[in-house]
Amino acid sequence: MKNIFITGGLGQDGQILTKILLSKKKYRIFVFGKKKNILINKKIKFIKLNLLNKKNLNNIFRKNIPNTIVHLGANNPAYKEINRKKFYSENITGSKNLFYSSYKYNPKLKFIFANSSQIFKKKKGSVTEDSEKKIANDYTKFYVKFRIEFDKFMLNQNINYKCLIFFNHDSIYRNKKFLFPRLINAIKKRNIKFLNEILKYNIHGDFSHADDICNAIYKVILTKKRIKTLILSSNKCISINDIIKHVIQKNKINLKLNFKTKNKKKCLKGNNRLAKKILKWKPKKSSFIAANEIYKNL
Repeated sequence: MKNIFITGGLGQDGQILTKILLSKKKYRIFVFGKKKNILINKKIKFIKLNLLNKKNLNNIFRKNIPNTIVHLGANNPAYKEINRKKFYSENITGSKNLFYSSYKYNPKLKFIFANSSQIFKKKKGSVTEDSEKKIANDYTKFYVKFRIEFDKFMLNQNINYKCLIFFNHDSIYRNKKFLFPRLINAIKKRNIKFLNEILKYNIHGDFSHADDICNAIYKVILTKKRIKTLILSSNKCISINDIIKHVIQKNKINLKLNFKTKNKKKCLKGNNRLAKKILKWKPKKSSFIAANEIYKNL
């Protein structure tokens, strides 16, 4: 059986990906985290670890030679966090420790790194894997800088490295602080003031179902093709107003909101043509399905 190590394994993508891997019954799954989740499956080996501790990483990989690393985790600063340089420094150091320690015990390992659409210079229109990257703004500065610089670092290493660029994707496992769960919670609680405020903004974005994105990650784990960078997205510009309307109508909720006609807005979309071609993958679900599932599970 192959050993797969996942950072950020207790997050949305980590939970879905581990379920996919468990269903295949041919992997030993190790999840790194700072705090153990009591709900984690007993078949998954949870390892409480700080990536800054290189000695502990070496001990772990010495006992269990890694075949694949899926690096989903990152320590991100909160809004208006004062010491953001610390977050950036710790992310870079921890990620390099993860690489050097795992590569030391298996130079042929597959290293998969999760990146973000925030790295693109364009904020509207379609982007491809080769589109220009740029640190976006003060809030995302250290988060984006970490993603860009670690990507450059890894591309200079002679290993089987794959950088996956994610756009928005949601599911029942989405952290409650993010937009979709907050919207659904507002619908449940009949928070008309909050919902009408959101409707005013007329938000549009490239939204996917997290199940589709994680199925693509699994295909990346399987593939023997050389992939350096790959966008995983819906390649659609979806209206949040339409998402809200869908959940209300689908669940026959009596909620009077200010659904005045809003013009379609341009948003940043990820061109997923390369992922479809290389992985023989295409999205099967939608963000509308994800929103409705969140409503039923909230």
